[in-house]
Amino acid sequence: MSAAAESGARLRATLIGGTAVLMWGTLALLTTMSGRVPPFLLVALTFTVGFSLALAKWLILRDRGWRHLRQPVGVWALGIFGLFGYHAFYFTALRSAPAVEASLIAYLAPLLIILFSALLPGERLRWYHVLGAFAGLAGAVVLLAGGKGFGFQGIYWFGYLAAAACALIWSSYSVLSRRYAHVPTDIIGGYCGVAAILAILCHIAFERTIWPDGLEWLAILGIGLGPVGAAFYTWDHGCKRGDIKAVGAAMYLTPLLSTMLLIAFGRAVPTWALAAACALITGGALIAAGDLLKKRNGAVRARRVS
Repeated sequence: MSAAAESGARLRATLIGGTAVLMWGTLALLTTMSGRVPPFLLVALTFTVGFSLALAKWLILRDRGWRHLRQPVGVWALGIFGLFGYHAFYFTALRSAPAVEASLIAYLAPLLIILFSALLPGERLRWYHVLGAFAGLAGAVVLLAGGKGFGFQGIYWFGYLAAAACALIWSSYSVLSRRYAHVPTDIIGGYCGVAAILAILCHIAFERTIWPDGLEWLAILGIGLGPVGAAFYTWDHGCKRGDIKAVGAAMYLTPLLSTMLLIAFGRAVPTWALAAACALITGGALIAAGDLLKKRNGAVRARRVS
């Protein structure tokens, strides 16, 4: 493969991975529309929809999809650790600590993805990667604080610890998935199926059942099709074949997009913090994607010369 073709393929994979961020941006709005469904039941229902996406693909294309699920134990352990582990700790964090502080800690994940990526073969960590990551983190701080500051308190230590586990789990899952780049993305369907089973078991053990009603089912379907469905498939492709630093930095767009959607649907109000966060997060993402942009421009110049 020529340098130009390789650069183009890497850019396409990065953009595909970035669509996961767009879908995750709808999660808060759709969750507010899903009623009072308990967290683990919500995870079980939405991951079932996510599994159905893979099942539908296999049926439509007459693909023996089950063959994609024949993978080593390490592959399965990583996927379940990432998808189910993250959500289990995320909901635990939101139940055990104030949402703003818990969310901020969880959003250390993009920074950790960029830092951990330096451990991958062929990847190098440069100053602008770190600068872009911290700019995105600063944007998330401004957005979540909303000009009011934070109130970290020792009594919520367990929730803060769970939020830190979220960041560590998702970042390590994203980076380690590169190790299994040869594993087809169809395996995500298997991860979703197992996560749904584990979630329903946790629901039975820890929660009181409250089923969705009316249009709440549509919200749950939307979550399963997008942020807890297709997003995991595109994220897997982006992490395995794209610029993982750029994909990781793009995660900071999630709270920004989420807030903008909530404002558009009248569930939040615009503030100066939103404008400042937009500048910091967008700028940080572009800075962190420096390698990808330079390679792309170099490939374009090479084609013009030839």
